[in-house]
Amino acid sequence: MADLDRGGLQWDADAGGYTDPTTGRLLPSWDDALDLVDADPDAEPVHVVRFGVQVDAKGVLAGTKDADRCVGYITKYLTKQAADCHEVTTGRQRAHLERLWLELRHTPCSERCANWLLYGVQPKKARAGLLPGNCKNKVHKRETLGIGGRRVLISRQWSGKTLADHRADRREWVKALLGVTTDADTAPAGGEQRHAWELAKPTDPDVPPLGHRVLRAISERIQWRAQLDAARRNQAPPSVSATATNEEGAA
Repeated sequence: MADLDRGGLQWDADAGGYTDPTTGRLLPSWDDALDLVDADPDAEPVHVVRFGVQVDAKGVLAGTKDADRCVGYITKYLTKQAADCHEVTTGRQRAHLERLWLELRHTPCSERCANWLLYGVQPKKARAGLLPGNCKNKVHKRETLGIGGRRVLISRQWSGKTLADHRADRREWVKALLGVTTDADTAPAGGEQRHAWELAKPTDPDVPPLGHRVLRAISERIQWRAQLDAARRNQAPPSVSATATNEEGAA
């Protein structure tokens, strides 16, 4: 798609989108632009990155010196400012940073970046007031130039699991550790119904004060933690090394 003049873009409030300054037509939406790319058999990526040898990821057991070292290492670089890693001290470095900033200033960083207007595409969830070259995301800022979003991928991006999936996994792990086979979610149908649940209101006469409820919840958590720790101490530690072979696991 041809680049558009940044100063000629107009927001059409009635259509809820930006229009081409030459034809006056509404720019294609983000989803429509993706459909056009998918329908083009000759479409090629603008940038291609080829990965080399994969990292040999090794498992770390809790409570070992390797675990403490890894936690310290990760914590250090999660809290470290990206700008502190490479200090600009020479004129050549400053000139390079300036050129890189000018380049990334008008490079789209995400599907919501205003810079997509330069390529005749409306950003996802476009709104009035978007100005190409003035995206507020971290990738365009000098102190975090080229580093967008989180420093570490969130779990669902590398495991494919949602928070609900992780909660279900933790619940199954606790049930297996404590030897519990059923709970409120897995109880067989048709069984004896001992309790009836309903949403309590703060004004109900049988609802204790908030302070009492908080203390009771804390006490329950402490009891649960004590029961869980006791069950873990009574269980032999499993082999969870990611690099262990089948023969080692059998041994």
